[in-house]
Amino acid sequence: MFKVRDIIINSDVIVAPMAGISNDAFRQLCFEFNAGLVYSEMVSDKAIYYENKRTLDMLKVSDDFHPVSLQLFGSDIKTMVYAAKVLDNETNCDFIDINMGCPVNKVVKTGAGSAMMKNEDETVQIVKQVVRNVKKPVSVKMRLGWDLNNMNYLSLSKKLEDVGVSLIALHARTRSQMYEGHSDWSHIKILKDSLNIPVIGNGDVKSVEDFIEMKRQTNCDGVMIGRALVGNPFLIKEIDNYLNGLDKVNVTIQDRFDYCLKHARKLMNLTNEKNAISQMRGLAPHYLSGLYDATTYKNRISKIKTYDELVDILNEYKLFLDNH
Repeated sequence: MFKVRDIIINSDVIVAPMAGISNDAFRQLCFEFNAGLVYSEMVSDKAIYYENKRTLDMLKVSDDFHPVSLQLFGSDIKTMVYAAKVLDNETNCDFIDINMGCPVNKVVKTGAGSAMMKNEDETVQIVKQVVRNVKKPVSVKMRLGWDLNNMNYLSLSKKLEDVGVSLIALHARTRSQMYEGHSDWSHIKILKDSLNIPVIGNGDVKSVEDFIEMKRQTNCDGVMIGRALVGNPFLIKEIDNYLNGLDKVNVTIQDRFDYCLKHARKLMNLTNEKNAISQMRGLAPHYLSGLYDATTYKNRISKIKTYDELVDILNEYKLFLDNH
């Protein structure tokens, strides 16, 4: 548990922003397992500025599930400030996060994401104006730097703290590493020891043991988990039980299938069956990961068109597993 300004984060388990995944349906599942803070997938400042309907729909935050951080990406001071004011005044998010970590080409070529770390002075001015124009806490998610020869996370973080940023999450890889190799947690400790604001560590946490080890090595306030939760939100509960001295979580095959269907229903409530099932074609197979002879069923799920088809395949697979 830690505090960001007047907001209490009740658990040290923080859920990362993931494109195409971290919508309100997924966030609700994470909060059911007692996540401390959940980020949205990144949204474009320009799309908000030009009132793109699909993007504006992504800003909806359920009343019953908090705290939520809505994450912006962009690099233009005018549209970043405009978009941040929209998040501040027209949504019920708790934090406004600025993305300085996304490494993909289509984002960095616009000067956003990780590219923001290459222009420290300009970036600090953008963040300073965002902080000045909103009431909600502003946070930043960043990487170590552009590459191993340009690791400026520490100098940039200190400047961001000075202009009023309330929280920094550090993915302990450079942009050039993308998602390859290993994250270097020693830098998370350096950052934690150097700032007076909370620091969240991110990178390669896939188990309760990883969570414990990152906390031990870095003393970070929160541990951010991303891809390891896709199809396995139970990991949040496993860590939460560990932190509270409770019994180990026993996740059954039926639990996996039940939550897979629950995920689908929440998506249907958020959008419609066609769009929800389109997303579940990519998400549902993760709920089957590691199970016996899952490939055939994963392949079938990747072609579903209706919720009922998903139900039928999971029931058929459960019957198959019960007999093997």
